[in-house]
Amino acid sequence: MAIIDISVVPVGTQSPSVSRYVAGAVRILKNEPGIKYELTPMNTIIEGDLEKLMALAQRMHESAFDAGVERVVTTLRIDDRRDKPLTMNGKMESVKKKLG
Repeated sequence: MAIIDISVVPVGTQSPSVSRYVAGAVRILKNEPGIKYELTPMNTIIEGDLEKLMALAQRMHESAFDAGVERVVTTLRIDDRRDKPLTMNGKMESVKKKLG
């Protein structure tokens, strides 16, 4: 299992607000069975099979084009650990334990 964080940013829109494009990208995740995700103020974190996550990232990127944008900058980070199970919750709990 892998975790990615993704930020899809349309460029050259009529307004400085991009929330409607973010909503379009997140809607793809909302309609995808078996995908766990968390929306944050700066990106979206997704947990699942890496191959499926990469396909979802491409669909999210394309969603802004589908909404009429002519340029999109998408940033993607991948955390893929193979020595033990990796989950969003597990990463948070590990830090909380160390904080005491």
